[in-house]
Amino acid sequence: MEDKWLVGVDLGGTTIKLAFISMYGEILHKWEIPTNISESGKHITLDIAKAIDKKLHELGEMKQRLLGIGMGAPGPVDLTTGVIYEAINLGWKNYPLKDLLEVETGLPVIVDNDANIAALGEMWKGAGEGAKDLVCVTLGTGVGGGVIANGEIVHGVSGAAGEIGHITVVPHGGAPCNCGKTGCLETVASATGIARLAREALAKSEESQLSQLEMVTSKDVFEAAEADALAKQVVEEMASYLGLAIANISNIMNPEKVVIGGGVSKAGDALLNPVQRYFEQYAFSRVAKSTKLAIATLGNDAGVIGGAWLVKTKIGQH
Repeated sequence: MEDKWLVGVDLGGTTIKLAFISMYGEILHKWEIPTNISESGKHITLDIAKAIDKKLHELGEMKQRLLGIGMGAPGPVDLTTGVIYEAINLGWKNYPLKDLLEVETGLPVIVDNDANIAALGEMWKGAGEGAKDLVCVTLGTGVGGGVIANGEIVHGVSGAAGEIGHITVVPHGGAPCNCGKTGCLETVASATGIARLAREALAKSEESQLSQLEMVTSKDVFEAAEADALAKQVVEEMASYLGLAIANISNIMNPEKVVIGGGVSKAGDALLNPVQRYFEQYAFSRVAKSTKLAIATLGNDAGVIGGAWLVKTKIGQH
């Protein structure tokens, strides 16, 4: 069994990341292919199957070397059937992803939500290594999340557990969110949300180096925050919302670690320090002492490593 390879697949709206991974969680080979979303994404499973076959051929390996495929998809998943309830970017609704990929590849497949498998990746090989109770918050274009309790992903009754981005943090007068609500964490803590907060602040006061920029990004805000009062104010506002949300999740879960990932997390301590401060302010004192906040370490590899973990633990045990 030790010389078997695990296949991790992370399905995104623009690219599909694939990797062959050892039973110990080491990435042996990784590559990516573009996501073909034409005709409501019907070519995706065949593209993945062809990409795996092509890579095996290049490496001179047989398919028997592969134990199975663990895959993250952008949407809520029915775990028993591997059906994607909905993936808006791909045009999928009640899409039988597991069955189709098993037919195309001839391998056993396990499917879960992409934020969940990123959380599993961080638990196994990343910033959460060793923690069995873990919350992962992903700050990208939107805000995603994965919750792990006693080593298992919490899915909830309809596959929507861990939708951290849709915790309401601005109950009155919040900005509209893609989900149809207003005032979601995603509207103030995602890359797009931070940029929006900066634009709103600039509309009230031009006294900022950010006003020289044609288009302000979240990266610009964090880079300017050290020397620029307006940028610092935006970071503080965003951190207060994120710290509040993480405190509320932690008061319920009391996780060992909360791992913050996604593109925004590249700001490192400039993000972590103010969030930590607000977290400690809002969390129950016992939780504030026992739950550690950390920046994710696996970057874009979290999804494929989490997918491999699913194969190792769910298929490898049978």
